[in-house]
Amino acid sequence: MTETLRSPASAPVTRFAVPGRIAVSNRAASEWQTATLTEIRRETPHASTFRFAVPDWQGHLPGQHLMLRLTAADGYTAQRHYSIASAPEDSGHIELTLDHVEGGEVSGWFHTVAQPGDEVQVRGPLSGFFAWPGDRPALLIGAGSGVVPLMSMVRHHRGLGLSVPLRLLVSARGPEELIYAREFGPETTPVYTRRAPEGVRVGRMTAAHVAPFLADQPDNGWEAYVCGSNAFAEHASRLLVEAGQPVERIRIERFG
Repeated sequence: MTETLRSPASAPVTRFAVPGRIAVSNRAASEWQTATLTEIRRETPHASTFRFAVPDWQGHLPGQHLMLRLTAADGYTAQRHYSIASAPEDSGHIELTLDHVEGGEVSGWFHTVAQPGDEVQVRGPLSGFFAWPGDRPALLIGAGSGVVPLMSMVRHHRGLGLSVPLRLLVSARGPEELIYAREFGPETTPVYTRRAPEGVRVGRMTAAHVAPFLADQPDNGWEAYVCGSNAFAEHASRLLVEAGQPVERIRIERFG
């Protein structure tokens, strides 16, 4: 989802278990596996989804990410962390949605060179802090490519027909830059900061967007997940706190 590297301290390998479905060991998550690119889907003018076949993938939880490694013919390697967009139920496959970052050597390769049949190396899943097992009400807030790990949660929620409440508030510059726009349903509220359909207000995410979710929340309250740039993460988390969301129930994934 971003060219920014995360420090090892912020991306620990963890052990997760969802009864009867997912159990990822530290050993499995630490081994490099071959991922074969099988499909490329254009999402927006600047973002595409890349689908990979990974036969030995041991599963993940929505919200987790992986390490991806490219190796050039001369042996040079480049590694990046990317959020996983697909749901855990998509067995044997994973999907990554990448922005074409100007000057980004990895995202640049994917957007200008990569073709189905190409192979890369992946390792993961990594990090459990931002993971959502589907066992608690989730309020998801993202901007730009920050929607990628949140979409994994939405797909997981839909795929299993979970009854636990889930809502997504997502910000984009305009409708044409709203990643996954064709997949969103009634659980999603878009916010457009520069261009919007006729009759829809344009502007930055405000308290007026966030407050209604806190005024009408589930009995046990929300577990809030915020993902986006540093500036957006700070802004959105501040709106949540001002609306009454407990600080300890806000999970933040940031980049940039």
